[in-house]
Amino acid sequence: MTEPAASRLVIPAPRPVLLPVEGEDGLFPVRRVYCVGRNYADHALEMGGDPSREPPFFFQKNPDNLVSPPGDFPYPPLSADVHHEVELMVAIGKGGADIAEDDALGHVYGYGVAIDFTRRDRQAEAKKAGRPWEVAKAFEQSAPCSALVPAARIGHPDKAGIWLEVNGSRRQSGDIAQMIWRVPEIIAALSRLFVLAPGDVILTGTPAGVGPVSRGDTIACGIDGIATRRLTVI
Repeated sequence: MTEPAASRLVIPAPRPVLLPVEGEDGLFPVRRVYCVGRNYADHALEMGGDPSREPPFFFQKNPDNLVSPPGDFPYPPLSADVHHEVELMVAIGKGGADIAEDDALGHVYGYGVAIDFTRRDRQAEAKKAGRPWEVAKAFEQSAPCSALVPAARIGHPDKAGIWLEVNGSRRQSGDIAQMIWRVPEIIAALSRLFVLAPGDVILTGTPAGVGPVSRGDTIACGIDGIATRRLTVI
């Protein structure tokens, strides 16, 4: 008789990352977290980039970087310049490779809002040296997010206000309709580079207005009609 796989583990298995689903008892298990860089023209310009429709580029965060409510954001060590970036979060419920744009929304389980916190000083160092961005993007608890809202309930929004406030002052304000690459295009492009699977999460880029946060700041963000998230920088 074969031993159960769990009994053969030489160390304890990592805890799965599970996101809550708004209004339901079910949980969404996270496999990977993909991020789209510079997907709003005004943000591309403020970061010194070109807002034209060149092929989208991607980087990754780690699944356990996601922090569902009510978790706060601990200011990371080895950085003195950490920035907020509010983003539409897309959760994949059906995987595949070479997904056609016309079929892409059928692969979406639901939506939410997330903040891609970035060690901007470490990112600048990495860019200058031509090195990867993990130390700037994939540090612990760097992606606080909301609960997911199923697409079966709200459809597939392609126009909605996206915003972020720090201590009650509006810092970022835009509309997801301003994305250079829309959700179906992102999924199609990403699926040509990776085999997507249920449990994958995509952060789709941020509008202009990114800026620094400090310990003690209270942050509120949201995407109108989809989700909101509040937290404190600790």
